Amino acid sequence: MTQPDHRPPTKAALSSASDRVFEYLILALASVIVLVFVMSLYTLGKESLPALREFGASFFTGWTWNPSQKQFGAASMIIGTLITSLAALAISVPLAIASALFVAEYAPKWLANPVGYLIELLAAVPSVVYGLFALFVIAPVLARWQSTFFDNVNHPDRFALFTKCAALWSENQNTLQCFFVPNGGAGRGLALAIIILTVMILPYTASVARDVIRLVPADQREAMYALGATKWEVISRAILPYARAGIMGGVILALGRALGETLAVAMVIGDSTDLIKSIWGNSTTMASIIANQFGDAQENLHRSSVVTLGFTLFFLSVLVNYIARLIIARLTPQGIK
Repeated sequence: MTQPDHRPPTKAALSSASDRVFEYLILALASVIVLVFVMSLYTLGKESLPALREFGASFFTGWTWNPSQKQFGAASMIIGTLITSLAALAISVPLAIASALFVAEYAPKWLANPVGYLIELLAAVPSVVYGLFALFVIAPVLARWQSTFFDNVNHPDRFALFTKCAALWSENQNTLQCFFVPNGGAGRGLALAIIILTVMILPYTASVARDVIRLVPADQREAMYALGATKWEVISRAILPYARAGIMGGVILALGRALGETLAVAMVIGDSTDLIKSIWGNSTTMASIIANQFGDAQENLHRSSVVTLGFTLFFLSVLVNYIARLIIARLTPQGIK
């Protein structure tokens, strides 16, 4: 008697013509991403060759950027990019995690949803709006504080700002005017760029952190509460360790935004290619130089040098994302890998 064949059907037997068409379509669409990456790498590398041949490694270590004398060194731009991005990240991450914990764990539902929407709305504001807000609102405050508290620390009238504010408040006048200076252009520089970058990248980390905190299984929380843990112990020992990989992903997303931010930073940082000597001084980043000089770079070596900055920024972004993948892989709990 012949035994029935219990072997599972092959993939070819199960696949219909429409399935194969769909598979090839998905493969073609996924290949577009790889193609764009390779073409970007090829184009930037090709356009960067004249500057790299002319200057070699000194392009990345030189401090002089003078198009009129055909001298191009990107060290100050690279350092400016790293300082603004990392400083903004260091300020925004604690604020973002705190806001995510408030929305996900503490706030009632009627308050959590509006606050969450407001945080996400910050990511939709155009860069030029952030730049204008920084120039007309934050810059005058920074200029006044710099001149009052930092440039004249030993001046006998260093507390005049508080005296003036108190006098205006007692007279029921506009107290805010004591913080501003008439010159709206004052206050531009590295500090203003860090502040505005902090505001711009905060919603990325906050939104991702809020979502991954909400995805922590309820069993994690209930088990800790059953052991007599407090609210803080549940958050620090059950929620954050479980969600740390996702939070780290949001941090890297914010870092990528900070590294490549162009218009807002170009408007407020001051466009100085000199060595950074003070947080209040003018500086520059690779993205801001590209925005300010690419359109005016008519000479071949100047244009190639600007493109080389873009190639460096491209490589830096890829390196950051690769390191982030390694970190996230180590932070991800074994059970959900």
